[in-house]
Amino acid sequence: MRSGRRRQTGTAYLFLVPGLLLFAVFRLYPLLEGLRLSFTNARLGRATYQFVGLANYARLADDTRFGVSLWNTAFYTVASTLPILAVPLGLALALNRGALRTVLRGVFFFPFTLSVVTVGLAWLWLLDPVVGPFTYYLRALGMPARSWLADPATAMWAIIATTVWWVTGYYLVIYLAGLQDIPRELYEAAALDGAGGARIFWSVTLPLLRPVLLFVLVTHVIGSFQIFGQVFVLTSGGPGDATRTVVQHLYETAFQNFFSSASPPPWPGCCSRSSWCSPSSSSGCCAGTRSTEGCGARGFPSSP
Repeated sequence: MRSGRRRQTGTAYLFLVPGLLLFAVFRLYPLLEGLRLSFTNARLGRATYQFVGLANYARLADDTRFGVSLWNTAFYTVASTLPILAVPLGLALALNRGALRTVLRGVFFFPFTLSVVTVGLAWLWLLDPVVGPFTYYLRALGMPARSWLADPATAMWAIIATTVWWVTGYYLVIYLAGLQDIPRELYEAAALDGAGGARIFWSVTLPLLRPVLLFVLVTHVIGSFQIFGQVFVLTSGGPGDATRTVVQHLYETAFQNFFSSASPPPWPGCCSRSSWCSPSSSSGCCAGTRSTEGCGARGFPSSP
């Protein structure tokens, strides 16, 4: 018996070896190597480096833009959590029954199959203050149009809306799986006791969905602190630093500024990527650039 159990245990570990090796090489090693390099003055393109202790962390603490990016990331995480939890759950409850459940589930899941660049470019067009459909219908309704991505008050909310639209289908499928695991007998017993729809939801559905809700919450929070693609495509951290996130700041510091304090040069013809402006106003534009007239939502010229 013992030899058989040892053989089974050895076989199990043997199957785990490939995954553990991949995890160690592509996850654990980069993490430890990055931690080691954080205590040195290593730079891209320079082979030699020296140990500097906590100097890099002291420099990071003095970086006001990092503090802003940390606050923006935290705000995005908190503000997007409720929609991410509620919208897919509401759709899952509506689609839990019905002949078209499979078809509609595929329709809602389709946006999640798109890359973040595709989603970002699609919403960049939808929110464009000149040719975007949102602007067109607002004007048709007699409402004032606005540049959603160039306004510090709405830019982050636009990114949140983009993310919710993108990932709703993924969490919808997870919620549906959780709903279908709830025994139907519990609903029948609650109905026999005279419980209404709202009472059944709060007393039966929601408590049994707590493991699923916890999974969705943890997954979303982890992904929120890693957000980069939506911000990079839609605003590149602008206007100003209104949507700059931690990963966006790290990317620009490492791969655009090469760990220097100098800012990247402005895009020719319009505003710099770090000082986006509304097409209707020239306030906030970087010095030395052209007027913002004719600029698109991201500061690019709307026409050649």
